[in-house]
Amino acid sequence: MNDHDKKPQPINTGKKWFCVEIPLIEYREAWSLQSEIVLGIKEKTIDRNVVLFLEHPSVFTLGRRGGRDNLNVSEAFLESQGIPIVHVERGGDITYHGPGQLVAYPVLDLRGAGLDVVGHVTKLEDVMIRTARDFGVKAGRNPMNRGVWVGNNKLGSIGIAIRRGITFHGFALNVNLTMEPFTWIQPCGLQGIGMTSIGRELRTDVSMKEARERARSHMEAVFGVALERIGLEELRAKFKSKRS
Repeated sequence: MNDHDKKPQPINTGKKWFCVEIPLIEYREAWSLQSEIVLGIKEKTIDRNVVLFLEHPSVFTLGRRGGRDNLNVSEAFLESQGIPIVHVERGGDITYHGPGQLVAYPVLDLRGAGLDVVGHVTKLEDVMIRTARDFGVKAGRNPMNRGVWVGNNKLGSIGIAIRRGITFHGFALNVNLTMEPFTWIQPCGLQGIGMTSIGRELRTDVSMKEARERARSHMEAVFGVALERIGLEELRAKFKSKRS
């Protein structure tokens, strides 16, 4: 029996994380927000872990191993399309984010959450696998690369970073996004692979609202937590007021 086939453990309602739902946010703004939350958790001005669920406008990001040699098009072409390239500290190589892709950024104190890096990444994969399965798409792992796959096509990617014992960045699950920009890169720096989405596998559009709800529910089950919804400004007010 695979890990993702096991019956979810009951949620420990005493273990609560904040959950922030953001419709669409520029990549750099979300990156800055994560840094704020990392600092807040470290300084204990935020008293619990935080998960951000969001979508990004079109952007290419390069992880620590990322290089522009994995671009199949010129940077001038990307500029003409209005798509920036952002180099960040997460693991992994190059990937694409865009509307219709569900992104989750869990910002967690690993030790406090009882997690190590491998266990955390495995749980993120489990969340994506279970979410895809809810829509009738059978996804799994591939020893070639972390993330989730449907055959030789990648459905969801993972890239994390750790700062002062706090992990941030997270996963990107392809739900309904246009796949063309993935052809402009070697996704994750891998040769000869394809990218897919839940919508492409089903040949029909999938509700992003439902995808968020399913992923949020599976995040609770897989990590054994209860997610408490909070508005972004309310979250910021919490740690700003404690610093003043």
